[in-house]
Amino acid sequence: MGYLLLAGAIAAEVAGTTAMKYSEGFSRLGPSLLTALAYVLSFALLAQTLKVLAVGTAYAIWAGVGTAAIAAIGVMFMGEGMTVTKAAGIALIIIGVVVLNLGGAH
Repeated sequence: MGYLLLAGAIAAEVAGTTAMKYSEGFSRLGPSLLTALAYVLSFALLAQTLKVLAVGTAYAIWAGVGTAAIAAIGVMFMGEGMTVTKAAGIALIIIGVVVLNLGGAH
């Protein structure tokens, strides 16, 4: 159940960050409200996750997967370029999350 809550927290964080892009510096009401609501939901779900998962592991997954997802959304839907450096950074984030999970499994 912890990983399901964590997946929800990640999805809410990604939705909030995406909405933030469209809020135009919080000058548009709809995307601004969506950003705030999504982040409140994300933190609430992350807090519930921390009842059953280690904080280091949960936060690393939340931050890492969220960062990689936002980078992918930027490239696929917002016209951001993908460079070798950016791809390497995303790969390092994923590797870091995997390593932290392996370390937490013992």
